[in-house]
Amino acid sequence: MPSQEHNNSYDILSTMTSADTSLSTRDRLVAAALVVLERDGPAAIQARTLAAEIGASTMAVYTHFGGMPALIDAMLREGFARFAEHTRGVPHTEDPVADLIAGGLAYGEFAMQNPQLYRWLFGLTDLGGVHKPSADAAATWDLAEGVDALSVLVAAVVRVVEAGRIRSQEPAPAATQILSATHGFVLLTMGRFIDFRGLQDVMGPLVINLMVGLGDTRRRAQRSLRSAIEARAELMSALANKRTSSSTTPEGEHSSG
Repeated sequence: MPSQEHNNSYDILSTMTSADTSLSTRDRLVAAALVVLERDGPAAIQARTLAAEIGASTMAVYTHFGGMPALIDAMLREGFARFAEHTRGVPHTEDPVADLIAGGLAYGEFAMQNPQLYRWLFGLTDLGGVHKPSADAAATWDLAEGVDALSVLVAAVVRVVEAGRIRSQEPAPAATQILSATHGFVLLTMGRFIDFRGLQDVMGPLVINLMVGLGDTRRRAQRSLRSAIEARAELMSALANKRTSSSTTPEGEHSSG
């Protein structure tokens, strides 16, 4: 049974968009920058382009950020926050290993839906060398938002250790092993080295082998994998149906008034 700790109906995409006029100009610029990054690539992240995206003059960038470096820093922080929100939204159940695997599936969803952002967060692309880590961070993942995004995985491993499913161990190194496997699979999938069957033929066995290596039994790991895939598929189907229903319901039919 799912616990009440987490919200089961979280959306896979942030509600903050550049078209949302209820947002401040500053927030609209950040949202626009993330849209442009995905749509047009890193080279398009320029003051003139981003200002035009929200119907403002280039001066808006300098008024609200003082220049592009601060805007790009805000983009980075928002990107990490969205990443953390998506993976943290995975519901908790009585099977922490299934939840850990479901978190990995959510991780992959985010990466494949936001490939430009994902590559940038991991330093695989840059924005013309404009961005440098803030003074409070030696690297991008040292930002508070980056640390928070990684903490989601560490917390999931802590639950698995506490449940006795794997050997008692420091959670951070185990989480990094899992991150390494997931990140590698995602990049190979993005590069089309692994096709759509990769989840069944590659990632599934990799997950099982990794969990057994950390101390789980093969039978329990296989059961958790099946549970995670089924639960994730059901959740994504429910979200898709919800979005379809919302987009097709005529205005005025939401109330029985």
